Amino acid sequence: MRSEKAGSPDVSQLAEHLAPGGDSRDRIFVGTSGWAYASWKPDFYPGAVPQKKFLEYYATQLNSVEVNYTFRQLPNASILAGWMASTGSGFRFSFKAPQRLTHILRLKDCGDGVAALAQTLAPVAAAGRMGIVLFQLPPNFKADPARLDSFLLDAKKSRLRMAFEFRNATWFCEKVYAVLRTHGAALCVAENEDLATPDLVTAPFACYRLRMSGGYSAAQLEEIRSKLLSRCSEGEVFAYFKHEDEPSGALCAVATLQLLSQRRA
Repeated sequence: MRSEKAGSPDVSQLAEHLAPGGDSRDRIFVGTSGWAYASWKPDFYPGAVPQKKFLEYYATQLNSVEVNYTFRQLPNASILAGWMASTGSGFRFSFKAPQRLTHILRLKDCGDGVAALAQTLAPVAAAGRMGIVLFQLPPNFKADPARLDSFLLDAKKSRLRMAFEFRNATWFCEKVYAVLRTHGAALCVAENEDLATPDLVTAPFACYRLRMSGGYSAAQLEEIRSKLLSRCSEGEVFAYFKHEDEPSGALCAVATLQLLSQRRA
C-alpha cells in the first residue's frame, strides 16, 4: 500500500451500496484519525490542492474522520461549521474525548466536562453528522468497573455515542463488558503492538482503530472488509486507519471503501 496510489471511489455512490433499503443503521464509515498532513502529497492529496482545501478533498475519498483536535481543546462553533461546510451531508465526524476526562480526571467527577463536550458538539449532532466519541484511556489506568459504570450513568444525559479504547489488559473482563452493554457503550477494537482487544459487541454500533504502521496487504484489507460487513448488520460501523507522516493509512481506507463498494454492488 505504500507505493500504490489508491483510486478515487465516488463516496456519494458508496452510500447506496452500504445502506441497503436506505437504513442508516447499516452504514459503514471509514476514514483516518486526522486529515491535515501536507506529507500526504502527492500520493493522497494532489499537489495542486492547498492545505485549506484538504478536508474538502478528503471528503471526496472517505466518508468519515476521527478528529483528534478535541483531545487537547474544544473547537468553537465557527470551526465546526467550517468542517461541516467542507464535507457532504453523508460525512460523519467522530471525536476523541478530551484528555482532561481520560487522563487527568480518569473518568471521575466528569459531569461538567462531558456536558461541555456535548454542548460543543451539539451543532454536529443537530446536523445528523455525528459519529462517535472515543475515550482512549492511558495504559497505566487499570480496570475499575465501578468507576466506569458511574461515569456512564452520569454521562447518559449527554446522549453521546461513546466507545472506549482500553490500553491496559485488566479491562478485558466480563464485569467491564457488562457495564458497557448496560449503557450501550462500545468496546473499541484497537490494534496495539502489545495488546490484543477482544472483538466483542457491547453496543448498537461498532468502532475499529486500525493502527498497523506502513499499511495493510491486499489479503488483510479483504479481512477488514469482511469484518466491517459482518458488523454492519448489527448497526453503524466506524473504522479509522492510523494517521502518520506517510499516507499509507489514508490509502488503505480508500481501498477498503472500494472493496466494500465492489462487494455490495
